[in-house]
Amino acid sequence: MKLTYIYHSGFAIEAEEVTIIIDYYQDSSETHPDQGVVHDYLLQRPGKIYVLSTHFHADHFNRDILAWKEKRPDIIYLFSRDILAQKKASKAEGNYIRKSQVYKDDQLRIEAFGSTDAGISYLIDVQGMRIFHAGDLNNWHWSEESTEKEVRKAEGDFLAEVKLLQAKAPAIDVVMFPVDSRLGKDYFRGATQFVERIKTSIFVPMHFGEDYKGGNAFAETAGKHGCRFITITQRGETFDINK
Repeated sequence: MKLTYIYHSGFAIEAEEVTIIIDYYQDSSETHPDQGVVHDYLLQRPGKIYVLSTHFHADHFNRDILAWKEKRPDIIYLFSRDILAQKKASKAEGNYIRKSQVYKDDQLRIEAFGSTDAGISYLIDVQGMRIFHAGDLNNWHWSEESTEKEVRKAEGDFLAEVKLLQAKAPAIDVVMFPVDSRLGKDYFRGATQFVERIKTSIFVPMHFGEDYKGGNAFAETAGKHGCRFITITQRGETFDINK
């Protein structure tokens, strides 16, 4: 099985006869929006294609994905319900899911968990692999700017969501999780708390934009918690994620 970094929080999972694209924002080309690993390769890949979006924010949901159905009418779209509520897509344009709901077919099972921002996160079971994409689930606080009360609330909300996930999935094969240095000096905090509570075999940073150094700085901490850390250096990079 392969994992491809598209951009920001966008990834693709390639399994046998199955392709899953999550939180597409931009393709991997830095100069041509309609070129890159998605347009040039993944949309031509045989088998079923699933396109998932965790929430309506512009860096996680791009309406361009709906045009892909012209090339691949068999695409299955699975979106957080806030995308419908925010009128970013119509009821007819996708399947909508909220926290605690499950989508299941003959290829995979996807369960929606919570977020500490908009939308949901996804726990995906496919071909013997358990994969988690956090969306905007994180311990979002700016310790240099927030009040102690705000910091405590952010942490409490985050740990409550992690506890719910831990009860269902105490061990996960691959985790894609925000490591965003814009949060300031404590930007590792959510990722650290996550791997302390849920046994993570492979940790993949995301939500770092162009700050590869900031995202990859979590490698040492991940390693201390028994994770294989995926170091990302460019858009379109592909990694083997087999057990």
